[in-house]
Amino acid sequence: MTNRRALLCVVIAAALAHWAPVAGAAAASGAAPSVGADASASSSYADFDRNLLSGAGQNTTNDLSRFEHGNPVMPGNYNADVFLNGTWTARTDLRFVAPSPDANAVPCITPELFRQMGLRAPAQSAEASEKLKNPSACVGIGELIPGATASFDMTELRLDISVPQAYLGRAPRGYVSPEYWDEGVAAGILNYNFNSYHSSALGLSQSSSYLGLNAGVNVGAWHFRHDSTLSWQSGTSKTPARRRWQNIDTYVQRDVPSLRAQLTIGDSFTDGSVYDSYGLRGVRLGTDDRMLPDSVRGYAPVIRGTADTNALVTIRQNGLQIYQTTVAPGPFTINDLYPTGYGGNLDVTVTEADGRVRSFSVPYASVPQLLRPGTLRFDVAAGQMRNLALEHHPNVLQGTLQYGFSNLVTGYAGMQGAQDYASVLLGAAINTRYGAFAADVTHARTEIPGYDSQSGQSVRLSYSKILPQSGTSLSVAAYRYSTSGFLSLSDAAIVRDYALRGLDAFKDYTPSDATLINGVALQTLLTPAQQAALAGTTYNPLLHVTGLDRQRNRFSLTLNQQLGERGGQLYANGSISDYWNRNGSDTQFQVGYSNTIKSVGFSLSATRTRDPFGRYDNEYNLTLDIPLGSGRHSPSLNLMFNHTATGGNQEQAMLNGSAGSNNEFNYSATASHGETGGTAGSVSGSYRSPFAVFNASAGGGSGYSQQSAGVSGGIVVHSGGVTFGQPLGDTVGLVYAPGAAGAHVVNAVGARVDASGYAIVPYLTPYQLNSVAIDPKGLPLDVQMDATSTQVAPHAGSVVLLKFKTQSGRTVVLHLHQANGDALPFGAELVDDKGTALGLVGQGGQALVRGMADAGELTARWQDDGGASQTCSFTYQLGAKTKGKITKYETIDAVCAVPITMAQIARNHP
Repeated sequence: MTNRRALLCVVIAAALAHWAPVAGAAAASGAAPSVGADASASSSYADFDRNLLSGAGQNTTNDLSRFEHGNPVMPGNYNADVFLNGTWTARTDLRFVAPSPDANAVPCITPELFRQMGLRAPAQSAEASEKLKNPSACVGIGELIPGATASFDMTELRLDISVPQAYLGRAPRGYVSPEYWDEGVAAGILNYNFNSYHSSALGLSQSSSYLGLNAGVNVGAWHFRHDSTLSWQSGTSKTPARRRWQNIDTYVQRDVPSLRAQLTIGDSFTDGSVYDSYGLRGVRLGTDDRMLPDSVRGYAPVIRGTADTNALVTIRQNGLQIYQTTVAPGPFTINDLYPTGYGGNLDVTVTEADGRVRSFSVPYASVPQLLRPGTLRFDVAAGQMRNLALEHHPNVLQGTLQYGFSNLVTGYAGMQGAQDYASVLLGAAINTRYGAFAADVTHARTEIPGYDSQSGQSVRLSYSKILPQSGTSLSVAAYRYSTSGFLSLSDAAIVRDYALRGLDAFKDYTPSDATLINGVALQTLLTPAQQAALAGTTYNPLLHVTGLDRQRNRFSLTLNQQLGERGGQLYANGSISDYWNRNGSDTQFQVGYSNTIKSVGFSLSATRTRDPFGRYDNEYNLTLDIPLGSGRHSPSLNLMFNHTATGGNQEQAMLNGSAGSNNEFNYSATASHGETGGTAGSVSGSYRSPFAVFNASAGGGSGYSQQSAGVSGGIVVHSGGVTFGQPLGDTVGLVYAPGAAGAHVVNAVGARVDASGYAIVPYLTPYQLNSVAIDPKGLPLDVQMDATSTQVAPHAGSVVLLKFKTQSGRTVVLHLHQANGDALPFGAELVDDKGTALGLVGQGGQALVRGMADAGELTARWQDDGGASQTCSFTYQLGAKTKGKITKYETIDAVCAVPITMAQIARNHP
């Protein structure tokens, strides 16, 4: 810290100094000063031309020679980050030793650091080997590996080591050793998402509210999690009020780094990379690819759609409501779903403010499971199947295995077992120049009480290809064929459940009220009969009894195509399915094209949607995005033209924009006109505060009105108190910077350090190196940060504490004079009565000194032109501290006398 303070004055001197050509080139490139084995080499030498200083350098000292080898690195111990060829390797204590009195100190390489970097040393000399074993000796990296160098950045406490490729270990790029994964601290976390929606139509009013909770407690390596939702709906004259608490999952989880896996106990979901994913209550041990550097990350699909009004969007998977939010009129995108498995359709319901309801399904499938040679993936799960549609939940056992045999071939296999059910799967994925192919076959046998046994096979083919030349990204193209006797584990569980309940095993009896979602009515004031009348059909509850779909063929596709540099982008995703036990096929798709002409963006899209009665409709959209200005906060105008067979044509105009230094405010205003909905308008806005995200909307149209409000955020309870922040991800960082209230966290828009010194970084990438930085702009002048950035590689689900060391002390501008009236020499060093260096004297005898006590004695030390050491001292007494935030430096004029005398002090206080 002492050296960092001294560096401030050195930078000023360096800016005014005249550097030799070689050193000047290094400075221009921003290179850090070399402190390797050649730190004192003549190539790094720079000579100060003191004639460029004030007064032709007459009031300077020979002590400036210490800076002629770059910014000085003093001997001592430093806790620093070590980077090997630009990649972070470790954070450790480093010892620096100066090879000569006038040279910079160099880092000493220890056997432990050499091992941490994974270096392969050449045949070392006997002298270097002996020195490396001697704890008191100092061995430079250049002595151990030919051509290796080291440079130390004092301001960042960063040591960069450069080593020739031949001596590097075999760790893959981006690898962070498990021994450096941060387990985090004991903490409680709560992620909440509240939304309340009120609508009035046909003379009636109704309110619907939703609260999503993701809670957890971390104790050591164990992470306890509980995800649930609470929804309630007010009653009307025809329906009672409803409330429903729904448990999505509850589990405890921990990492098993030796197996590169995670252990999960409780309610969770099985892995969907080989078999389809389903809910499980039990135990699961499976490989986590995130522990691999540059590995494939799990994902959740992006939901795209269009709303005509301020609408309520509800998303379900496997019968569970996993998400609900309010969206503004126009196209919307939802890309922040929590991953709940690799397989299973997402059922999306859009409830408009005027009571209209649309739904569509977003299909997705896993890409071919190609692995790198020698890579092994496994997953073992045992417990009870979780499915809201079942009364009898079967016990299940599942195991999958994948192994990369070579660059070309990956093999995989699986088995599933339950009462009266068994299946086996074998498959392979092949990497070719024409794309990645995967093929597998599953054989299953099911015993159903009161029925003949069912036995059959299912064959699945999938393909993936990226064509950089044409800009084509064929993410997934999959085809599956199943024989009539084949049942998946989920279908077999449903069929057996019906048989055990005395129902037709191949009939699915659903509730007569088609507007129910998990027992909660959709947010509409229209009864099923009224909805049927509006749809031009007759309501008949008996029509809601449908046969169990026994799938025969299914084809799914996800495609993105870039049409040249200016041709725009085309995307398509959809699926086609037909069945053994009913005619016709299910076809769902989304097709779109987007481009930009000058500054105006436009897009065309077509989507197949489905209403609550199972009727399909094709929806067509044209949108234009027109910027209204070129400033940072200039709003944009969005125009949309929509057509459906049932709703006719609709036109919409939306003005939206942002405000605030970090775009923390967002707003929009919408006006629309439709053949069926008439004229409508709405406004909405949101605010991303440091402690939560708030949003609200209001609108109305022909015969209806709507209002909504919502808030979402995260809470972390820890040993230092309770900290509020923005919505949390899976892995969280907790910044602790005492005294730095108000400082911005660079990694999280809008996040700031609170009055207790804490702030939340809501998203960190597990097992990978994360850089977290604080912007000290706006801090009080009496608070100084030792470092403004740090790095961490956290365990998944952990809450890692990121400590930023700060110092609080009086900051004073000194005007120092000698007894004869001359200014104190340029470059003189100031130390306190404990011998701690506080800074250097600049031109005109001025010095900026931080961390001064309220009273004390300072000593200045320098060398005269003859090389003789000179000192003088002075005592000082600062005034009383002012209350509130300090915005102006305190100043002191003092006479530094020899021998020590009482200084005459003139103080100017703010």
